[in-house]
Amino acid sequence: MDKEHYFDWAATSPADEDILRESLEETLQFWGNPSSTHEVGKKAREVLDAARSRAAKALGVKPETVYFTSGGTESDQIPLLSVLTKPMKGTVLVSSIEHPAIREQSEALKNCGWKVVQIPADSDGIIQPETVAGLITSDTVLICIMAVNNETGVIQPIYEIADAITKACEGKRRPKFHVDCVQAAGKINLNLSYKGIDSAALSSHKICGPRGIGILYMKDACEPFLRGGGQEKGIRSGTENVFGAVAFSKCLERYYNKAKASDADRTNTFIEKLAALPGCTVVPPSRLEKKELFSPYVVQAAFKNIPGNVMLRALDSKGFSISTGSACSAKKNKRPVLEAMHVDAKLRENAVRFSFGPHTTDKAVEDLLAVVAEINGQFNR
Repeated sequence: MDKEHYFDWAATSPADEDILRESLEETLQFWGNPSSTHEVGKKAREVLDAARSRAAKALGVKPETVYFTSGGTESDQIPLLSVLTKPMKGTVLVSSIEHPAIREQSEALKNCGWKVVQIPADSDGIIQPETVAGLITSDTVLICIMAVNNETGVIQPIYEIADAITKACEGKRRPKFHVDCVQAAGKINLNLSYKGIDSAALSSHKICGPRGIGILYMKDACEPFLRGGGQEKGIRSGTENVFGAVAFSKCLERYYNKAKASDADRTNTFIEKLAALPGCTVVPPSRLEKKELFSPYVVQAAFKNIPGNVMLRALDSKGFSISTGSACSAKKNKRPVLEAMHVDAKLRENAVRFSFGPHTTDKAVEDLLAVVAEINGQFNR
């Protein structure tokens, strides 16, 4: 498979083979169930504990706040589902531009009698702190806002939002603040220990690790809705994925808060050249002037007269991989994030996502631009 011309890193990343092989060798040697009390199990537990400590050190948090899960979706769902353990129903605030892991699960909460309120985004796709504060009510128990949007790459002001929540709740019970960091970890600098952030979701396969392993950071443990054998201190029951934990911790060690400035420079040049093509619209258009508000690893653009699926197939036929948005929503052919931003219907239909990673090269991006320009020229002469 062509990794050089792969531009769908936001869906999944090519794995770092050295980390996967090294982690596999280690866990083949210590293959026991970490919950078993015999010597074989204890050795596996030591490997798992070492992975937890390694991940915590990379994240800048305490090991006891790191819980291994099956991925970003489960790490998002655990805090959401925990509200179902509360004796009284209340309100959950969810941004209007969340990933389906949050958006769809919050919709299910409505069927359980909970009030779910969407926090509107502005035309740039940003959730403003004052908007969040203004929606908090006395029965609000949880607020969910992602750090970096998976479709547009916009960086949310999560620290300012955390401060706004705290200030709005002075002298009152403060709702928990959960942040989906799946597209942020390893891509932008993060401070999970920031006062006011209560939990965060991370996913291994977005930063060159294996699929099927994630992390839920929780400053304070919640009451889990799903129960089982009590692994991960009861927060996430199920036999632990030791291989995944080891590999993810090593990926965090390699990539967390270590994004290169050169990646941003390359992406900004790509966007400028993309915007110069006839009929191309960067989404949102303000990105051209507000580069600092966006992750350099996700770019959204629409091309006049070229539906997104047509551009995807045309690029795919030439060996280039892109997407039309979240892989989790690809079969639904809907763009709820762009709808929430009030993006024109035709732009939504024509929008595609280019996403990059730490192994993306300057030459590969130049190749992509050349082929996009060629395809665009066939429709917009």
